[in-house]
Amino acid sequence: MRQFKGYKILIVGLIFLVLVFCLMMPWPEPMILWLEQPRPVSEDASETIDWDSLSQELPNLTNLLYWPPSGGDRDDFLASTSPRTSTYHLKGPAQANYTLGSNLEAILVARDHWGRPKAHGGDLFRAQLLGPELRAGVPGEVKDLENGTYLLSFPLLWAGWAQVQVRLIHSSEAVGVLQRVWREKRATVDFRGHFRGTNGTQETVICNVDPQSTGAKGSTCQYKDVVSGEIWFCAQPCTLPCNALVGHSSGSYLKVTTPHDEDLLAGYVTDQKLPSGIPPILVLQAAQENMENTALPSRPPCHPGHLSPKPSGFYHQDRWHSTFCSSRSFPTVESILNCLSGRIVGDSTLRQWWEYLRDTVPSLKPVDLHATYQVGPLMAVETTRGTVLHWRAHSWPLRSLRTPVASLHSVARELHGLAGGPYTVVVLGMGAHFTTFPPSIFARRLAGIRAAVKALLDREPSTLVVIKLANTGYKSVYGSDWLTLQMNRFLRAAFVGLRVAFVDAWEMTSSLAVPDDIHPRKLIVRNEVELFLSFICPT
Repeated sequence: MRQFKGYKILIVGLIFLVLVFCLMMPWPEPMILWLEQPRPVSEDASETIDWDSLSQELPNLTNLLYWPPSGGDRDDFLASTSPRTSTYHLKGPAQANYTLGSNLEAILVARDHWGRPKAHGGDLFRAQLLGPELRAGVPGEVKDLENGTYLLSFPLLWAGWAQVQVRLIHSSEAVGVLQRVWREKRATVDFRGHFRGTNGTQETVICNVDPQSTGAKGSTCQYKDVVSGEIWFCAQPCTLPCNALVGHSSGSYLKVTTPHDEDLLAGYVTDQKLPSGIPPILVLQAAQENMENTALPSRPPCHPGHLSPKPSGFYHQDRWHSTFCSSRSFPTVESILNCLSGRIVGDSTLRQWWEYLRDTVPSLKPVDLHATYQVGPLMAVETTRGTVLHWRAHSWPLRSLRTPVASLHSVARELHGLAGGPYTVVVLGMGAHFTTFPPSIFARRLAGIRAAVKALLDREPSTLVVIKLANTGYKSVYGSDWLTLQMNRFLRAAFVGLRVAFVDAWEMTSSLAVPDDIHPRKLIVRNEVELFLSFICPT
């Protein structure tokens, strides 16, 4: 990779949900040199996960993924938690006004469709404190007391009016469905492998993360990344060899739920607002304060290694304020260019970051790197400042339109090829494409990525590595906020002990009164990018 002015910043992005483009370019010749020689494997072959080795990289999966159990009648829909009958109220007596910097607490009582209080926890509620006039918002903490009640806590971080809002994302019964499918099904989607022979013969087969999920009656083709060790399987074509694989694409969503399951996950009980139980409150500055509008303590510059508290930040006047570091604003093109000067940056919903920077800085000119393909790679260059933006999607499993196999690179392989250094920045965004597989698949992938990040930081400790947590947005059995929440738990646990920075996109996409979207609106993307830039240019 060419360097400009001796500086280099690379951001490697993993895609969450790729954008759809029309694919018009012809297919390249087969290129899978980065794979071990593919070979058929018998139909009963399967990969064994080394849990002892894995546990050295990630904490105990059982403890990490603990969720309060749900009881009651799993088959009675009317006994499930209802957003219309569940209620919340202030924990203490109402006050005429509240003090900036204090906390507001409330009690939520989960009820079923008959209005009966629930006797167990396990519901996924989302609580927010909103200031619409101030364009402000902060996520509230929801503590499951595991008896049908929940303690809601909101820090009062701005002066002015504020309003509590609570949504039922999934009932405990719906969470039970997601848990069962996530842990028990080998996969909830499949993929297509496109093969082409030297004489033009073409075949399409089913591919997936394990041989059983390919539907193969006989042998399967195995593709192992020589750097990461990650393995991919395709049913062996009838007439073509395994090394004739040239293309990859999404396949089918598999039927994994019953009609009762679908009722529990239906839109009229999923992501629904509870009736308002607390009137708007007025937050005032304490008498000794010098009329500060927000309760922000003195914070250090943004550096990797900070343990972010809850909440990690809040919106005020449409700007995200970090609670653990002094995040900066980059309001002009010049301020962005000054930060990125001399750097090479590559990035997805990290792609959204790449597109935001490309669109915001007119002098960043896109370079055609198979850009008509849905998964890139993408690059933009600003020659006067020596800035280069890169973005690349992750390898299998990837839900996408038909894509050349040669474009699919593992994250570990990308990191393995980086020298690193004080002007190298790597951004990793991971999560949503793994909600369609058991947790062991994501844990195994993260263990390999952690090892690659650790090796990069060992050889060049001055390298900046940024982890973007997954967005809110999905609401189905194939990808839901509950599943994404588990992905984020994995992400935080996987990088414990490493000097990396986090951009908490989960909180940044769940703090305002705007519809969830796996690809959030520009306001949120701008604040994500500005927090990211604050780690590159902390002062």
